[in-house]
Amino acid sequence: MTDEPSASKAGRPRSEAARTAVLHAVDDMLVDIGYAAMTMKGIAERAGVGRQTVYRWWSNKAEILLEASATDATQELGSAPTGAPVTDVVAHLSALTAFLLHSPAGLAYRALIGESQHDSTVRDLVAAADLLSRPTQLLLDRLRPAAPGMPPRRLAAAQLNGPVLGTILECGRPLSDSDLTEHARSLLFSWRVEN
Repeated sequence: MTDEPSASKAGRPRSEAARTAVLHAVDDMLVDIGYAAMTMKGIAERAGVGRQTVYRWWSNKAEILLEASATDATQELGSAPTGAPVTDVVAHLSALTAFLLHSPAGLAYRALIGESQHDSTVRDLVAAADLLSRPTQLLLDRLRPAAPGMPPRRLAAAQLNGPVLGTILECGRPLSDSDLTEHARSLLFSWRVEN
């Protein structure tokens, strides 16, 4: 669960206990009933807060899920540098895989990506939040000095994360460890990074 509040609407200050209860409730409900069945009323009831409290701070359930996921994504996807580019890339891709398959924050992110295909408001929220950006850019920034062939940031991030995201979103299963290693090696070769 994230500990950083999103930009709240004007009005009374948030009760941290109520905020935390709402964020926990939305995570639990995602697992129990799925995104489509969640309602703002149901989230308020599960959290034990009034509906007006929920609507005061969030406009819709997608905003709540994004807030619940934001800090977790940064924490769960961060990896310490090892000095070996292939090892660093594989560590990032393995963390991304675990995040998308096992983390409540990752499951929320997947649900939001699915919903964004049908709802432009959710699509705009997901794009603006860009949950994978910070940990991905930290890795790319570490690699960039030794990667003269690395494309601009957004394209490099898509090349790095795309196969993992695509396979999990399309098939619901991860790439194998050997596939992750092969992807890391071929990507770094194309960026002309020596291991």
